[in-house]
Amino acid sequence: MSVSGVRATARIVARADGRGGTSLPVLEGDGPLAPRRTRGSGDEARVMLVGAMSGPLGGDRFAVRAAVECGARLRVGSAAATIALPGQAKGEARYDVRLDIAEGGELAWLPEQLISAAGSDLYVTTRVEAGEGARLVLREEQVLGRFGEEPGRLTSRLTLRIGGRLVLDQELACGPGAPGGWDGPAVLGGHRAVGQLLFVKPEFAADPPRARLLGEGAALVPLAGPAVLVTAVAADARLLRRVLDEALGQLL
Repeated sequence: MSVSGVRATARIVARADGRGGTSLPVLEGDGPLAPRRTRGSGDEARVMLVGAMSGPLGGDRFAVRAAVECGARLRVGSAAATIALPGQAKGEARYDVRLDIAEGGELAWLPEQLISAAGSDLYVTTRVEAGEGARLVLREEQVLGRFGEEPGRLTSRLTLRIGGRLVLDQELACGPGAPGGWDGPAVLGGHRAVGQLLFVKPEFAADPPRARLLGEGAALVPLAGPAVLVTAVAADARLLRRVLDEALGQLL
């Protein structure tokens, strides 16, 4: 790796194939980002993001671009957790995800956890642009430190626009150098795993779910649009996944 870090981008385009299925006219990646098509189900195409090397490390710049066209259905997962690590290059690493879903398109974005290892510094952005009538299920899970270690610095920002209108824009910073209070009772409360589910469903415009707690450490909040956000904290990755899976089952 050069001292300036690695640059890598993965691109995915999902398109209705005219025969009741979904094709992938664009499926490409470079460096450590390798998208691979896997066996789909019905009219849904499935892609797995495979990491070809460790990272992101300090100074790296990773990006994923996924576009779902009208009538296409796409599910994206990852083969393993992503681990942010310190590297030879100094400075912040970045991982930028851009998801575009056209009207009538459907995307399930369900990667594995992001682990912030001690000494790392990572800024993650996830930007979603959804057309009217689009459908989305998005899961984010972040674990602060591997077993028995302190976390690195992790900043994550999630934005959602529906029909060009901003519906959600939130940012969370944790770890050394983050603004004070991130580990206090108003934010993580001493927990080391945090996650969220973001749902966009046209049916929510007329009949949104009510705001409520989903057990200890999790809450559902309807957004100003056909969308719902579930946020959860837990002691570890296993418990966090269980809470989010229960919410997923209730809202799908």
